[in-house]
Amino acid sequence: MSTTDTRCVAVFTARSPQRILQEGGSQAWALDAARVRTLPFLVCVQNQNNPDRDFSDASEPHGSAFLVGRISDVIPSPEDPNSGRWMIQISEYSTVQNPKNVWQGWRNPVKYGSLEDFDIDVSKLVFHSVAEIQKDLGPSPQQPTPPRADDGGTAPISISVAKRGLAAFYGVPPDAVEIVIRG
Repeated sequence: MSTTDTRCVAVFTARSPQRILQEGGSQAWALDAARVRTLPFLVCVQNQNNPDRDFSDASEPHGSAFLVGRISDVIPSPEDPNSGRWMIQISEYSTVQNPKNVWQGWRNPVKYGSLEDFDIDVSKLVFHSVAEIQKDLGPSPQQPTPPRADDGGTAPISISVAKRGLAAFYGVPPDAVEIVIRG
């Protein structure tokens, strides 16, 4: 009988494994940070139904548990540190072999449980360092990009960040902001 603590928090995320690893965890969640800090594992379950393609880069089968991370910390979400949302940081990760549809349509995209609740056998997981994979993947979309001399020193930002900033400036919801890029 195993004595491994398999408690976890599962998140129903529209982000790809690559992006989660680049960012060093999953964000931006409304959750009990103190409670999540006591848990050993994060389970990422894919949501293919997020219509915001600026936000979502989902790449795994809908409803499948595709990545398990060892939780290292819970910090304010770097995307919006004043929102009350949190990032679950991970130090190690394992992909789930033969992922199954485990999401049961819960209302909340954050679910507490155990690895067994999501049909994951901890003894079959092989963990890898997130820091090591980040070297290969390159900088996170959330990490500051150094200014480029060829564009006057302005650091690039994503459309979703620009929409949120413009919405805050003009006092409108982000979905009221439209950005057109002509090449």
